[in-house]
Amino acid sequence: MNASTPSMKTSEQEVKSKRSIRVAMATIVVAAFSVVVALSAQKALAALAATGQQRKTEPTLLDGYRRPTTTPTPEGNPMTSGKVALGKLLFFDPRLSGSGSISCSTCHSPSLGWQDGLPKGVGHHGAVLARRTPTILNVAWGEPFFWDGRADTLEDQAKGPLMANMEMAGSSEKLLSFIRNSPAYRERFAQVFANEPLSIENVAKALASYERTIVSAEAPFDRWVRGDEQALSSSAKRGFVLFNTRAKCSSCHVGWRFTDDGFHDIGLPGNDMGRAKVAPGLIIFERAFKTPTLRNIAERAPYMHDGSLSTLAQVVDHYNSGFIQRPSLSDQITPLNLSERDKADLIVFMKSLSSQDLPVAMPILPN
Repeated sequence: MNASTPSMKTSEQEVKSKRSIRVAMATIVVAAFSVVVALSAQKALAALAATGQQRKTEPTLLDGYRRPTTTPTPEGNPMTSGKVALGKLLFFDPRLSGSGSISCSTCHSPSLGWQDGLPKGVGHHGAVLARRTPTILNVAWGEPFFWDGRADTLEDQAKGPLMANMEMAGSSEKLLSFIRNSPAYRERFAQVFANEPLSIENVAKALASYERTIVSAEAPFDRWVRGDEQALSSSAKRGFVLFNTRAKCSSCHVGWRFTDDGFHDIGLPGNDMGRAKVAPGLIIFERAFKTPTLRNIAERAPYMHDGSLSTLAQVVDHYNSGFIQRPSLSDQITPLNLSERDKADLIVFMKSLSSQDLPVAMPILPN
């Protein structure tokens, strides 16, 4: 037993190292591809902004921004209505926490863009966390999770805050005991996970299933992509051109969710090493944090992993020239020389990504 332990540890380290390299390479490839697409489309986009002839550019660039028609689910956790309903109950139930006062929805509030509106998250007994609470909008497409990507799946992510001492400060024993002592919960788990023992894994599966249903609705930008030329103003269309060309936003904010799910150092001050704490040894991961989605971004201030920027105008100014130069800085972060009109157009475009989502009905929690 003892003789085999070192080799097992080495194997684990090798797996993590290989995974880190794959993520780093994927980040580089996506960024390079985005630049190529942006450059090749620049003339067409300029014509688009000038003439409004969207259909001519649609096959090249706009298709990459079309909303998907289905939601991905893992083979090991197929979606069912019962599982989603159970997950919603658990998501809004503060009794899962150590104090009995914090639920998942405390930090991921549907009325605040599925965040908490604070610069830094607040956890157990008011503890101020090191990073801002990320949104869970459209997380079905978003692996890996957390600002540093330490959870490979949404099921893994769901377990993290439940057990973290500074967040919900729960424990497997207390949580499962609470469920066993609740006839309604006990019955629901028996129905949803028939012939399976009650476990934290199944709690996480239910939570993840509900979270995969949290999808932003159609925004003005989506209507424009589908052909409604009146859905966006001229300013927003100019902002879209800038977004994909000179402003280089699409180097990281790609696809219909406007994120590459990669990790980048964007030149913010601070000593938080981000992804490098999870996957050490690669300069590209130092002070690198996951690219957030831009869906409903206007309603999700403050911004950045540390909540240090209060407005979209400050965000644009940061990328224009306010970043810190260092070896780990992303290659895409360079002075942009944007005019005041350019900045205003970018902000108008980003506001076009906001949707009017249906209100979320609060569940009646079981006894």
